[in-house]
This record gives sequence, structure tokens and C-alpha cells, in this order.
Amino acid sequence: MANQSDSRASRHQQNGPKKRSVGSILLKIFVTLFIIAGIVLIAGAGLFAFYAKDAPALSEEELDATVSSKLYAANGEIFQDIGSERREKISPTDVPQQLEDAIVSIEDRRFYNHIGVDPIRIAGSAFSNMTSQDLQGGSTLTQQLIKLSYFSTSEEDQTLKRKAQEAWLAVKLERQHSKQEILTYYINKVYMSNGFYGMQTASQAFYGKSLNELSLAETALIAGMPNAPNYYDPYVNQEEAQERRDTVLYTMLDNNKITQQEYEEAENTPVDDGLQELEQEDDDYKYYDNYTKEVIKEVEDKTGKDVYRDGLNIYTNLDEDAQKRLYDIVNSDEYVDYPDDKMQVASTLIDPNTGEVKAQIGARNVEEGTILGNNLAVNTSRDFGSTVKPVVDYGPAFEFLKYPTAKTIVDEPYSYEGSDTQINNWDNSFMGSMTLRKALVLSRNIPAAKLFADVGADSIQEFLGNLNIHYESLNQSNAISSNSDTQDGTKYGISSLKMAAAYSAFANGGTYYEPQYVDKIVYQDGSEEVDAFEVEGEKAMEDTTAYMVTDILKDVVTDGTGTNAAIPGLYQAVKTGTSNYTDDELEELEGNVSSPSPDSNFVGYTKNYSLAVWTGYNDKMTPVTSESSHVASDVYRELMEYVSSSVENEDWTMPDGLVRIGKELYLKGQDDTPSTSSSQAPRRRSAPSSSTTPSSQAPSSTSEEEPSTEEEEESSEPSSETSDEDSSSEEESSSEEEESSEPSSEPEEEPSSSSEEEPPSEDENPDTGNDDSSNDDSEEDTGGDNEDGGSEDESPPDSEEESSE
Repeated sequence: MANQSDSRASRHQQNGPKKRSVGSILLKIFVTLFIIAGIVLIAGAGLFAFYAKDAPALSEEELDATVSSKLYAANGEIFQDIGSERREKISPTDVPQQLEDAIVSIEDRRFYNHIGVDPIRIAGSAFSNMTSQDLQGGSTLTQQLIKLSYFSTSEEDQTLKRKAQEAWLAVKLERQHSKQEILTYYINKVYMSNGFYGMQTASQAFYGKSLNELSLAETALIAGMPNAPNYYDPYVNQEEAQERRDTVLYTMLDNNKITQQEYEEAENTPVDDGLQELEQEDDDYKYYDNYTKEVIKEVEDKTGKDVYRDGLNIYTNLDEDAQKRLYDIVNSDEYVDYPDDKMQVASTLIDPNTGEVKAQIGARNVEEGTILGNNLAVNTSRDFGSTVKPVVDYGPAFEFLKYPTAKTIVDEPYSYEGSDTQINNWDNSFMGSMTLRKALVLSRNIPAAKLFADVGADSIQEFLGNLNIHYESLNQSNAISSNSDTQDGTKYGISSLKMAAAYSAFANGGTYYEPQYVDKIVYQDGSEEVDAFEVEGEKAMEDTTAYMVTDILKDVVTDGTGTNAAIPGLYQAVKTGTSNYTDDELEELEGNVSSPSPDSNFVGYTKNYSLAVWTGYNDKMTPVTSESSHVASDVYRELMEYVSSSVENEDWTMPDGLVRIGKELYLKGQDDTPSTSSSQAPRRRSAPSSSTTPSSQAPSSTSEEEPSTEEEEESSEPSSETSDEDSSSEEESSSEEEESSEPSSEPEEEPSSSSEEEPPSEDENPDTGNDDSSNDDSEEDTGGDNEDGGSEDESPPDSEEESSE
């Protein structure tokens, strides 16, 4: 019985489950993977078909056309059509064999073997991208042509849907056209830098000959450019252009299209060999060149789109009339008396209520044919001098320390904190105790540096940051200078663009708007890009701060250093600024020049426009002198008068947080605000005296009251108070023609010029800037021995000089 049980158990074990073989397991895995792959393939094919059905239809028109982008001015008129006419085409039978070999070798070696898409090329590029840092594309020449004709070249638009449509159209194109026709479309269509489309166009422009006349080296350069035309531009980036040309030559050698000897001879040819000077066919282009350059940059920065390849309708904020007038002011002798042809001008005009850039110019007397030339208007490497004082010193003092405009400060011998470097004024003299108003109107350097120390670098950095002005390291010398050892492109330092935008915040009551060249983009399919260009204004300062600065700068044009920019009847606020040479640089200057400065600037604004002007020379060691320092204010005056003639001329309204006592402004609720009679209303400043107004409307104020003058302001200040004391307030008398103030009980300090400090007699008629007691010359503070590149500001011109201008 026991033996029978063992036998059954043995048979059970023999008949039990058998181990599966390895082959069986692998077979099942293979079948499973095959099924999964089939599902993925079917799903992929379905998705491909789903996307492909919406692909645009092939058309001869699209394949042949250039993808030009149109730039529209603010009035809706086209002012630039990039790539529309600058093209010469060739036929399939005219394609040189050398050019064909070069293009196929560098772009698509299997061009004659695929059907529009190349799975082998795609797999190869994918493997290369995984094993190296250099990314390679898998697109064929046919796909590149489709992309140029129908789609954006932006990387962010490389979606699965677009790739599927591109591949489908490439296959269809190969069925409808020969390889030679496809290659010819490509040769005629590609962008070649400098506004040229098509390789034949570039050949004629670069070398003055047809494609079939080019040398091997020239052909290789032309064939290699479409990959990155601006980067490989031989007129701009010769090193990069030569490297790309040599790469093309190597691929031709590797593809057995040229011999080793031909390769070496072409490689040893200078990249600029045979290049001729470019000619600019569109004469109007010169008016907009700098503006167009910034439009292209803004589009690329904010959307990633390529203006030259994506066929965009770009609606800009350009005021065509203002732009052309600015160009004429800068490039003719009709408006400004320039000292020579080499002096440069950079200027930016902004709408302070939106941040829209209305006009801009970045160079003067630019060489004919220059395209997208150097734009000094956005350059931050030059010094804006004393124009920084409102944004670096006075604005922060009003904002953070709540100083009134009547606060006194002493203009006296003073050195930068922690150093022995003495700061000087243009006349190497000191005017003693004065109000902050007078110190800024006369642009004295020492009060500005003292205010910087009072406020502190951290608070000033915060204030500047709100205006998008940055320094890697902010020093006390920046109280009177925009010098920055580091630019980092245009991140640090100040340009005419940055300064016009910063002063806009004073003009509009304290809001900063990022400068905008572009309003919107309309794509080829009719969709619009608006959000990328929308700007939300951000609070930069209190409205009281903006008004206090504006109120003082209004005096600069009547009683201070900016009288040359006076425009009859126009409400405006302005500031002058020049830079200075170090002692070592002064020794290097040739000749005996009067008041030399590397930079001369003028910045000002109305309620409608903010305008910044820089003047100087490309060679910093060529100085602006006293004979040419008028140019910056001349350019400002001519353009501001022109643009202001067609808009309403409005004065600024004092915010509720301020009280005016006499001429000075105080913040309500501050301990240093003098008490006033409840019956005394704040005095409204009248318009600059004139018999005419540049505006289409007269000034909104009809008051007959005469504007306050420098002398009136002086009569309200205690002359011997220290910088920590406030001045006594000026009280209005019942008569509008007379004003008096309580004199300080302490004796007045002796100023350097008695004519500047003595109050006017009662029978003296306060004027608007043609006053005989103003300073004698129109120079600015040169900073004396200051080696930190400080600013220097003009003393007010006397009436004789003013009348002669």
C-alpha cells in the first residue's frame, strides 16, 4: 500500500507543471512589444493624419515669395517692409554646380535620396544630440523650404503638430516638384543678412557678380549663411563668417565635391576678399534705422520670432513726423549749428504716460548704406553728468527724508566720504548756504554729493531700481555722474533711453513705464500677439516727490542752466549735464580748448513728452567745448518745440500732500512745515512769459501773475543756516507785484558772487530768464580736480549771451 502511494506521488510530480523555456519567454516579450509598437504606430499615424489634415495647401505663390515683415508706424502707415523688393532670382537651369554641391554638402547630403523627410537623418541627429552638446537638426532641405514658406522659424513653435504638417507638406512637395526646382526655391528664398533675400541678391550685393562667377571661397560663404545670416554676416562678424565658410569647405571635401588642393586654397583666402561696399537702395531707411534695430530686438526678446523669416506685421509706436524731424535736426545745419561733421548725437523721445518710444536716433552723419548701425541712444557707456541729480540725489531726498524744497544746504569745500578727493564746482568757488531749490537750479555739485550721503546708497539704489536704473556698485561719485565701470550690455549705467524713461516718472506724477517700441504683432494666420507688449505702469515714487522735482526743474529753464532751451509759453522742466576729464586725460588733450568735456547732455519733459539728448564724439578724447556745449539743448529745443505744437500745453497740478508757501514746497504734516494763515491759498505758478505759445492751445492758466524768479527764491532763504536747518518761509503780500520775507536773525554768508545772492529791489520786474543778474557764462560745473568723472553744469547765461542764441 505504501509502495502504491509513492508511485502515485512520483507520477504526480512527473505530470506537474513544466518550467517554461527561455525561448518561449522571449517570444512572448517580442509579441507583446510588437503589439505595443503596433498600437503606438497606429496611434502615431492617426495623430499624424489628424494634424496633417489641417496643413496649409501648397502654392507657387507661397513657395516663391519672400517672407517679408512689415513695420507700421503709430498712424497705421507702413514705414519699413523688410525684404519685400531686395531680391534677384535665378531659374533651375542657372544654378551653378559649385553652389549646388556646397548647399547639399552642408545642409542635406542625402537630398537626392529621400522623399522629403529622411528617417536616417532624423535618427542620426537624435543620436548625435544624445551623445554630444552640439544640437543638430533632422530637417531636410525640402522641410527647410516648407518652414520658410509656411511656418515660424522660432524654436518655441517647433510643436508636434507643426512638425507633422511640415513633414507632410515636404512629402507632397517632392511629389509635385523636381529636386532641382526645390533647390532653386530654396536659393531664391533664404534670408542673407543686411535686408537681402536670395543668394543671387547677396552675390550681387556682396561681390558685384552673379552666382556662376563666384570663386569657391565666395560660394562657400554664400552657401553657409542661411543657417544664421546675421551671425555669419561677413561685414559684421568676420571671424564667425570665416569659420562657417571653412566648415562648408570641409563638408564639400568630405563629400568628394572638391579636391584637397582646392580646399586648402579656398580656406587660405581672407574672408573679406572681394567684398564690396554695400549700397542702400531705400533712401527712407536712414530715417528709421536705429528705431528699426530696436524693434527687431524687442520682437525677438519678447516673442522669439525672427523678423526676417516669420513674415510679421509689426505695429510700432513710432511717430513718423517726429522721427523725420529728429533726423533732420541731427543731420542738417538747418536747425543746429554743429562744430564739425564728427560730433555725434543720440536722443530718445518718449510718451511719459505710456512708455511708448515715439522717436529715436543713435548717430549722426552715418555712412551711406549702413544698415542696423550702432545705436548710441541705448548705449550706457557714456556719462550723463548732472542730469542724474534729480534721480540720484533730490528725488530720493524728497522721497525718503521728506525734505522741503526750502531746506538749506551749504555749498562749501567738501570731499567724498572716506577719501581726500575734493569735489569742486565749475567755477572752483562756493556759494555758501542755499535752498535745495537753488542748489539744483544752479546744479551745484557739493550739495548733490551731500544729499547722496544724507539719503544713503541703499535707499538711492531702491529709488533708482524703481526707474530701471542699475549700478553694479553705486558710489558717492554717482551723485553727479552716471559713470559705471561695468555695463554688462546695457544693464548698468544710463543711456538716453533710460534717462527719458526715468524723467517720464517725474512728468506723469510718479509712475514708471518700461519703454516700448512695439504695440502688437499680427502673424501670417491673422492671430495677434498683444500681451507680450502690454506694459503696466509701476509706482516709482510718491506724486509729491515727482511734483517737487518738476517744480524745481521748471526754474532751470527760466533762471538756471537751461535757458537756451526756453520755448515761449511752454510748460516744461529741464536739466543740463556734462561730464569731465580726469587730470591725466586733461594733460593728453591737444590744444588750448575752453571748458572741455567728453559728454554734454540735456534732458527735459512736458506732460506729453520726455526727451533726452546726449552729444559727444566717438573718440572720447575729442572734447565738447564751450563753443559747442549748446548743441544738446539746441537739439532738445528744436524737437520739443516741434512735437509740442500739436498737443495741449498743460501745467502740472500740485498734489494734495503738498503746501506751497511763497515759492517753496513742503510736505503736509511734517515738523518743518511752517504754519500758514487759513486765508492764504497756495500760489499757482504762471506760464513762462511769451506773446505766443507753441501749442495748439493757449496755456490753461489765465493768471496774470508773473512767474517767480531766482531772486524771489533767494529772498526767502536764510543765508547762513547750515545744511541741517530749514529756511524761513516766504509769505505772499497782498500785492501780486511785491513779495517780502522775514530775514534771518543771523548774518548772511558772503556768497562768491553778490549779484547772485542779493534779492531784487521792489521795483525790479521779475522776468522769466532774461535777467541781468544771472551768471556770466554758459559753462557747466566741470568738477575741477575730481577724478571720478563727476558732472559739471552750466552757470546761467547772461542776457547778452541768451539774446544772441
